[in-house]
Amino acid sequence: MGASLRELRRRRQSVMATKKITRAMELIASSRIIKAQQAAARALPFTRELNRAVSAVAAYSRTEHPLTSDSENPKRIAIFFVTSDRGMNGAYSSNVIKMVASFVQRLRDEGKEPVRYIVGRKGIGYVQFRGLPIEASWDGFSDAPTFDHAVEIADRLVADFLRPTEEGGVDEIWAVYTRMDSMISQSPRVRRLLPLEVVEGVHDPGEGELVPEYWFEPDPETVLDALLPLYLRSRIWFYLLQSAASQLASQQRAMKSATDNAQQLIERLTREANQARQAEITQEISEIVGGASALAEQE
Repeated sequence: MGASLRELRRRRQSVMATKKITRAMELIASSRIIKAQQAAARALPFTRELNRAVSAVAAYSRTEHPLTSDSENPKRIAIFFVTSDRGMNGAYSSNVIKMVASFVQRLRDEGKEPVRYIVGRKGIGYVQFRGLPIEASWDGFSDAPTFDHAVEIADRLVADFLRPTEEGGVDEIWAVYTRMDSMISQSPRVRRLLPLEVVEGVHDPGEGELVPEYWFEPDPETVLDALLPLYLRSRIWFYLLQSAASQLASQQRAMKSATDNAQQLIERLTREANQARQAEITQEISEIVGGASALAEQE
């Protein structure tokens, strides 16, 4: 019985130490979520206005440009997706990986070749474990990205997009990231980056509004050449920020659940330890009483 009691106490101490760790990680994630959300909110106005500028050039110019021109027979499709560098964040990375796997299967069914660009050690490890090719990868900043990281990624994607497929280029660029809908809801999404899709009717003026007249200096081709890197950088930056906020929210929720489970386990182990101690005390009392009775009989 003594060995059982010592084991229960040892397990309880171990769980209490684990609870302190998960509680600390929960608090750290909670404090960083606000900063991540604020960073994403600050980047949104610039991203929105840049999207409007690029869409205006694409919609009101009759220029053939790689930015808006679909390939007649796309063969190589770039998939840029964002996962985490570490675990303990629930199903954050696995949801992205499942979405990518489904998208890759769809491309293969259409006879297209997926080309992977990965952010985060979880995604890199998943692909490497299965022996699949990786075109480019980045890690170490999934929970705290900077604009320099977005520039590096976007420049690589632009270079590969403008390169002919025969030389290792890609015909389309798609992104898979996690959008933070709320503190309890984060959903992976698939978005096409390039060629840019111009949605009909988006630029139609409302009632009473004047139709804008755009002049492009020096010409639409030069404007698009200048906007293309900015556009892709802003989109990548926005996706990295959204994914970082989603990762922290998922981590906070996972650590909260782990802390609650640890507390329940501590309470159960405490009850079992108390019961074991009571049984031990009862046994000791019984032995004392039995010994006293034996001595009394001998007298």
